[in-house]
Amino acid sequence: MTGRISRRPAALAVAASVVAVLVGCAGIPDSGSVQQGEPITSDVVDSDVVYTPNGPSVGSSQEQLLNGFLAAGTGPQNDYAVARQFLSTGFADGWDPRASVTVRPGTGTTTRVSDTELDYTFVDSATVDDDGRYAPATSSVPTTLGYRFVQEDGQWRLSDAPDGIVLTPATFQSVFRAHSVYFYDPTFTYLVPDERWFLARSSTGTRIASALLSGPSPWLQGAVVSAFPDGTRLSLTAITVEDGTARVDLTADALGAGADARARMQAQLLASFSSVAAITRVELSVESTVLEVPDLGSDSPLRDPTVDARPLVVADGILGFASRSSVSELDGLSSAVADLGATSVELSGDQSSAAVATPEGAVLARADGSTRLLDARPGLVPPTLDDRGFVWSVPESDPEGLRAIGADGVSHRVVSSLPGGADVVALRVSRDGTRVLALLDDDGDARILVAAVVRDADGIPTALGEALELAAPTGVPVDATWADQSSVAVLTRAGDEPQVTVSEVGGPATSRGRPPGDPDTIVGGNGLARLQVRTSDGTVLEPRGSSWQDSGVRADLLGTQR
Repeated sequence: MTGRISRRPAALAVAASVVAVLVGCAGIPDSGSVQQGEPITSDVVDSDVVYTPNGPSVGSSQEQLLNGFLAAGTGPQNDYAVARQFLSTGFADGWDPRASVTVRPGTGTTTRVSDTELDYTFVDSATVDDDGRYAPATSSVPTTLGYRFVQEDGQWRLSDAPDGIVLTPATFQSVFRAHSVYFYDPTFTYLVPDERWFLARSSTGTRIASALLSGPSPWLQGAVVSAFPDGTRLSLTAITVEDGTARVDLTADALGAGADARARMQAQLLASFSSVAAITRVELSVESTVLEVPDLGSDSPLRDPTVDARPLVVADGILGFASRSSVSELDGLSSAVADLGATSVELSGDQSSAAVATPEGAVLARADGSTRLLDARPGLVPPTLDDRGFVWSVPESDPEGLRAIGADGVSHRVVSSLPGGADVVALRVSRDGTRVLALLDDDGDARILVAAVVRDADGIPTALGEALELAAPTGVPVDATWADQSSVAVLTRAGDEPQVTVSEVGGPATSRGRPPGDPDTIVGGNGLARLQVRTSDGTVLEPRGSSWQDSGVRADLLGTQR
């Protein structure tokens, strides 16, 4: 959308599209001076550096004033007190810096509209809303924002400006931190992350707890649940932390939770606080009365399911886990897969079955040596399994033709939210069974989407929720995998150059280097350091810092573990 916006209500809607570069076509400083962090208070950024931007200079022009105002967005101290110095007396209290954040790489241009108004035109790379939800830009169409000026005591001040702040990518990751707020899958077996971005400050725990109680992001609706009774909120304005214990006082709504629910509530909070080093325990209370919380014991949820650290391969007709010198065969499954002419394999978490792509279609192989053809449609992408035993299958050219097929052979149509007009390259269900990753080829460009899995009361998949588009690399898509519960690894090719990119689900994308050779497969292991890539000559590569090294394993096929 392109257009000039000068009134605050309209500006608020696009406040996440402001950039901190003005003065004609020139770039402005990202901030003022940089100093070492000071003792932490509730208003001081808790990071390696604290930005202390400068206030307005006497005699500043409108362009200089706007320049300084945008740069002052790096300083949240005392509720962005420095940035408010650039605003007129009647406007300073009305501006809301916490409404949004825009992550801005590059520069923009200014245009004078009148003696007291400037327009700024730019292209942003991402936005963060007031709930900490990160959204990469999906369009390069520029946006234009309007700024108005008034003179006070002979000095220019801003009388109107969009809410929100603007940061460069590097500054954003210094001033803000990613935190996973955790919810449950419907069976309470897994904890599912919902990534948010909050200011790196001592009040982070309160922001996390409030976000958790407010519920999951819209795109996760229908796939995850919370242990907290509906309506539960913090009874105080902030949580307190003492000797590593976060004391979370809740409203009376929490009294509706039974013993098991209270234990799950505590586990849900503790997992969400895991990114806050100061918190190691959680104490729950309701309006100052401490709740008794039992131990979950063996019913404790899984947060980051792990798999065998060895590559799963098919080599010389054997399916198993490979080392440099041998392959540890998976009895029963190995013989079943060897006879299928497999082109892909995804192994179930209990290693009792595998979804196999074959020339005939999608096949379910079992450890007893039996096989069953589940989908014979032509042009299928490699099938994927979920934790309920369903094999997911979709034709490359028909994203709406998504099916989940049970071990009994019954096929269930899954209403798809994947966009039409693009080919499906890869489809993978997350290990917690709540989300689906789809890598699309949109006229030679990669698109990465993640969507929630909606199931009926019997656990049968019925639909995908609203698709969340992730930051995507350039190049032709080759393959994609879950790198961990919070990020996706994508293999692309630009010309003769392969590249691996990791895109956070709710965060930015980062390059993981260029594997040598001609890679055709990427699979996830236990985190980013355990990604594996297979090249067309059978070499299995592993990441070593910023490069990819030969693992010593050779494979005819590199499989995925759940």
